[in-house]
Amino acid sequence: MAQKKTPVKENIQEPFVFQKSNYMLMIVGIIVVILGFIIMAGDTDIYSSSKIVLAPIIVLIGFAIGFIAILKKPANHN
Repeated sequence: MAQKKTPVKENIQEPFVFQKSNYMLMIVGIIVVILGFIIMAGDTDIYSSSKIVLAPIIVLIGFAIGFIAILKKPANHN
């Protein structure tokens, strides 16, 4: 009976999808979003401009930073 030759898999280490800079940007984005929600929950004045205008803008900036962190391509280390 003929024996099948199975290809030997080499242990090639795949590079990580994200690098340290991606994770740092993601952490910064999360902190900015949390800061926006803290400002939104702030003082007792419901109609203050910081709650209605500033806090949602800060939250959107935080989400944008997270989006950039995901899409940022790793630098080539050749």
